[in-house]
Amino acid sequence: MRGEENLTTPRQSLLKNLALTVKTGIIKSNLITMFAGLTLALYTYQYSLFEKIPDIIFALVGSILVIGAAGAFNNLYDRDIDAIMERTKIRPTVTGEIKLKTVLWLAISMSIAGIVILALATPLAAFLGFLGLFFYVIPYTMWSKRKTIYNTEIGSISGAMPPLIGWAAIYPDITHPAILGLFVIAVIWQMPHFYAIAIRKHEEYKAAKVPMLPVVKGIRRTYLQTNVYLIILIATSFLLGSLSLGLMLVALLLGIIWLILSIYGYRNMDSEKWAKSLFIFSLIHMTILFSTVIIYSLIGILFKL
Repeated sequence: MRGEENLTTPRQSLLKNLALTVKTGIIKSNLITMFAGLTLALYTYQYSLFEKIPDIIFALVGSILVIGAAGAFNNLYDRDIDAIMERTKIRPTVTGEIKLKTVLWLAISMSIAGIVILALATPLAAFLGFLGLFFYVIPYTMWSKRKTIYNTEIGSISGAMPPLIGWAAIYPDITHPAILGLFVIAVIWQMPHFYAIAIRKHEEYKAAKVPMLPVVKGIRRTYLQTNVYLIILIATSFLLGSLSLGLMLVALLLGIIWLILSIYGYRNMDSEKWAKSLFIFSLIHMTILFSTVIIYSLIGILFKL
């Protein structure tokens, strides 16, 4: 029995290290938004699931590879920062459990394979995949994260790319107001979400010299800027009305609740509790909104068959 445990440990360790290197948690959350864009395109242009199965598979596999590559590049470059911050100390690029050359080749291979596979769906999906990867690695990871309080805004472009990739894999035109609305919502969502994380991890970001907004400008400035973004988020909800009144109302309601929570929490809680409440609701907001888009689209597709 003990021998069996020793035999399985290296494999389990390798899988764990790979998962941490490509950030599987981020891959999973981004796949939800990718599928929201994909199913919304299927519904909008009245495609059945069966006639688009190859493109759906290409979008899924290509997105996993590109997002994983971005995570690997980020881990490789940020290992000095990661070594300081408590929540990132266990990453294999910090502990040395995986060779840096291995991570580099893994990231390059996944990038190329992911973009090629997305191109099998549509060239536009591949271009958007490349654009998302580029923004995450160069403007965000290698420059703005260490230089400016607007690093979250710059990084948000990459984080909001999956819905566009999903839509483009089905229909190579991303000018429809509904997908533009989903994209903008995905962009704006990230500021209140990551500001909340930065408040809760204030000392870690300060020690690592990462100029997050709460660290550099303080809580009140973060509160005001959070509310500005939440108002923009609420206004963006109306773009979904071009396709569905129901989706628009869901987005509108979630945005209004988030703004009320921000105002109430700031006035009645300490900064730690306020940030925690915003962080938790940001996850609720994303889960409900994008799951609703997926379910609404799938039901619409089935009723049109």
